[in-house]
Amino acid sequence: MSIQWFPGHMTSARRKAAETLAKADVVVEVVDARLPAASSNPMIHELRAFRQRPFLKLLNKADLADPAATRAWLDFYNAQPGTKAVAISCKKAGDAARVPSLCQALAPHRDSALKPLRLMIMGIPNVGKSTLMNALVKKKVAAVGDQPAVTKSQQRIDIDSRLTIYDTPGLLWPKIEHPEDGLMLAASHAVGVNAYIDEEVATWLAGFLLAHYPAVLTARYGFAVAGLDAPGALEAVAKKRGCLLKGRGGEPDLERAAAILLTDYRSGTLGRISLETPQRRAERAAVPMPEAPAAED
Repeated sequence: MSIQWFPGHMTSARRKAAETLAKADVVVEVVDARLPAASSNPMIHELRAFRQRPFLKLLNKADLADPAATRAWLDFYNAQPGTKAVAISCKKAGDAARVPSLCQALAPHRDSALKPLRLMIMGIPNVGKSTLMNALVKKKVAAVGDQPAVTKSQQRIDIDSRLTIYDTPGLLWPKIEHPEDGLMLAASHAVGVNAYIDEEVATWLAGFLLAHYPAVLTARYGFAVAGLDAPGALEAVAKKRGCLLKGRGGEPDLERAAAILLTDYRSGTLGRISLETPQRRAERAAVPMPEAPAAED
């Protein structure tokens, strides 16, 4: 399954972001700590590199991610030139309060009312940008919701005479190249629900958990994982949660089971889970993508 989602407003938002970046001193990209590479928009890196702006990468939702994986990602990103990466939870006021000083260190020449520090906050949908904005301004200036693409327009906010923030809508890119990236984004609720089928995404997630975090399935749902494949694990969730189709002889309701598994992952109920590490990402990149079948005449 190839998941693609690029609402119409993103085209104009992308163009506006490119214009505003010329005014910014530091680019702040918010990513999901559970999938930092998959939730990073390549367009942001292209724009930043063109304008040669320093870069603060915020691995948000770190309280939901595997700490060992997060440490590996921080080492990976902090080894890159012009980049500072930190793990935070935007819902914690103390974490969000660190952001201006971290940016100031990246642009020490912008530190007065005559030369205010100008930050541009970017990221894909539903990674926590609006929560960060509200924490920085200390009031609700950005809509927060559990659906992606809540924010659809750019806004400028003057925090004080020395700090200005540009908030941008969540931006995906027109084509997600690797199918697994689309599955990770869907599992983490970064794309619209019309772009995927819950059961297919949940089956992929069940397979990932069997391979990397099997104990969480047993702890949460109470079934043994030995001998199960991904569809079998989703079926086991259905049976343990009483998700049965009426009048179908006890046949499991996989659609309801999928919703339960995805909700438990997204909320952190399953535990601290990361869907990728730098090593697994590098290993995947080393495997050539299969060529698309040629079109028939």
